[in-house]
Amino acid sequence: MKVQTWSYEDFPAFDEPVDGAQYLDTTGDEVGVHYMHDVVYARKNGLDLHLQILIPANRRDGFQPFADKQSMHLPCFVFVQGSGWMRQYVYADLMQLGRLAQRGFVCAIVEYRSSDMAFFPAQVIDAQDAVRFLRKNAERFGIDPLRMIIAGTSSGGHTAMWLPMVSAESQAYPDISAQVCGIVDFFGSTSVMAPDSNPQTVNHCLPDSPEGRVMGRQNLLEKPELARQLSVECQITQETALPPVLIFHGTKDRTVNCSGSAILYRSLIETGHDARLYILRGADHGGPEFWTENVLDIVEAFCRKCFDQA
Repeated sequence: MKVQTWSYEDFPAFDEPVDGAQYLDTTGDEVGVHYMHDVVYARKNGLDLHLQILIPANRRDGFQPFADKQSMHLPCFVFVQGSGWMRQYVYADLMQLGRLAQRGFVCAIVEYRSSDMAFFPAQVIDAQDAVRFLRKNAERFGIDPLRMIIAGTSSGGHTAMWLPMVSAESQAYPDISAQVCGIVDFFGSTSVMAPDSNPQTVNHCLPDSPEGRVMGRQNLLEKPELARQLSVECQITQETALPPVLIFHGTKDRTVNCSGSAILYRSLIETGHDARLYILRGADHGGPEFWTENVLDIVEAFCRKCFDQA
């Protein structure tokens, strides 16, 4: 065999008989996942902010590991990890999102500034800049810039819901849109209005609570206008520009009461927005129940419908 730069199509297949060897057929449609870790998308408050990016690796799509540009144009699922608006452990759902990547989505996990560093809506602005960075670098990661979804768990779900509603100019990417086609909210901490919105938070709405800290270490009980300012449903009207919304929440969520997602869903429906709510019987605050094949089927179908409608 001649030593040269071979194309896949021209390379001669190994056909030497090997006694005892067993052959397994392949199709070329098998999908793996390429992980690009700690990709810097912005620098704020003296801190580099990173993305964890999962790219479907499929031979027929033309994926090239470590290439400067990819030939694919795949949808992008931008994901904000929950953390009570504090420092995130961005790797928590990496493996689960890898399963979504195997379905043909570039998945990007956003690191935002914590409430110790910057107050609301800084977290939303960071997520917007992450979307802008991915859109600007779409060819690098094989992304279709017109097919992007924002999603998140817990406080990340709150950030995802707020992303289309916060109007802020980007210093890093001033001419690039942060628009998305849809929102997926997994058990989001979208409201702090009810006394039992966080069933296990004994310091609910006090300055040292997660919600108090992200609002500037304020006592939200004494300043209910700040609680309304943080709560998503208080901002939604018929005029609010929102893409379709998909919500998941568990009936036994001890951290963020499922009633908050019910309130959000009703607010969306009553104001004429496209929303759907799935309530998982017996599910707590996260866990494998939210990453079953059934749930992933629902997420994928929702995303692809959003792309068709965009």
